[in-house]
Order: sequence, then structure tokens, then C-alpha cells
Amino acid sequence: MRIVQLTDLHVGLEDEDTYGVNVRQNFLRILDKAKAQDPDLLVVSGDLCYRDGDARIYQWIKSHLDQSGLPYEVMSGNHDDPALLAQTFGREDLLKGRELYFSRSYAGRTILFLDTTTYEISATQLQWLEASLKAIDGPALVFMHHPPLPSGVPFMDTKHSLRNMSAVQKVFFQHPHPVQVFTGHYHVEKVVTKHNLTVYITPSCFFQIGQRSEAFEVDHYRIALRTIDWSNGLMMNAVHYL
Repeated sequence: MRIVQLTDLHVGLEDEDTYGVNVRQNFLRILDKAKAQDPDLLVVSGDLCYRDGDARIYQWIKSHLDQSGLPYEVMSGNHDDPALLAQTFGREDLLKGRELYFSRSYAGRTILFLDTTTYEISATQLQWLEASLKAIDGPALVFMHHPPLPSGVPFMDTKHSLRNMSAVQKVFFQHPHPVQVFTGHYHVEKVVTKHNLTVYITPSCFFQIGQRSEAFEVDHYRIALRTIDWSNGLMMNAVHYL
């Protein structure tokens, strides 16, 4: 099974100034790169919109995802509106209140998709996560927007991290098998491990953030995707920059 992950598209409205970056062209280029990987599934793991959730932006992204012919899942990030996203992409049945979290079965494996739009995982969603992990007899594969571990990126760790990180970690640590979590949000490439939990942070399709300063700074503007190959008990993944 091959999965391609894209994250942090930050697509703006047509002709909107996005700090001089052509984010729409970036998305079209990275989508072509994703198609070339011939994945079984494409996951867009949050922050589809530049600032706030907008149906016009979601519809533009959806039209190109549909044209790609790839099976795909979309998730909500802190710059999204989960209810509006679900409505535009025809996923209203997955909404739980205003939260968009769900599980899917691919190639005999259960994949969990979480919603951290509010910088938290709600108590109700945490209960669902705990029950869902208990039903997985083996390694778990999870997608979420915010990393559930501190990641050594001072600007993001101190100002924009997951607020109830400890509670989320507790649920993951209770799983008796490895938990592989794929995230975005931090606009960096990083791997962080604690106990049974390994977090893979995938670079943005907008710009990448400096990993040393507590003040915001752009590291570079190269965009990337991640491929995840998981079969016969072997999981491999890699980041591919354009």
C-alpha cells in the first residue's frame, strides 16, 4: 500500500496576495508529483486554505483532486472550517458536531484521521481515539494536523503547538503496539519519537519555517510531499522535494 501525504497547501483566493508565493501553482505542481507516485491513497492533512476556511477555495482544490483520478481524503487544519470542508467535499456523514474525524479501511488496514482545528482534540474525540486504537490489534497509522510531541521548532512549539498534547500522548502511549503519526502544521521536515509513538512532520506546500529561532522566519520555499509504503509488516516513508 502506498500513501502520498500533502499538507499545508494554504491556497488563497484567486489573485490574493500570499506573501508573493504562487500557492495555487504550488498545489498544481505538487499534485502532479503526487500522481507520478501512483499512490493507492492521497491524504491532504489540513490547512487547505490560506487564512480561513472558504468554500470557493475548497471547491477549486476539489475540482483538481477529482480530475487527478486519485482516491483521496481531506482533513481540517487550524486554517480550515471542518463543517464547510466536509460539506464542500461531500463528507457531511463524517462530521461529529463540528469536528471532522473518522477512520477508513485500506488494504486491510485501519487508518485514523483526527481533527485538531481548534488546537485541541476534544474529550469526545479522545474517547473515540482510545476506542479506535483498542480495536487495532497491531501497529496504528494515524493522520492529524498538529504534532502530538514537542518537535524542536521554537516558534511553533512555544506559540502554535497542540494545547492538550499530554492528554493525547497518554492515549497513544496506552496502545501496546507502535503508533505511527503523520502530521503537518509545523512547516518543517522532522521525525520525533517517544516510547511507542513516532511522529513524522511533513513539509508544507507553502514555505518551510526556520528551526532555531523563537521568532518567525522562513527557512526556504522548496515544497514537498511524503510517500508512505506499508506492506508485509514493513513501513517505509520518504520526503520528496520539488
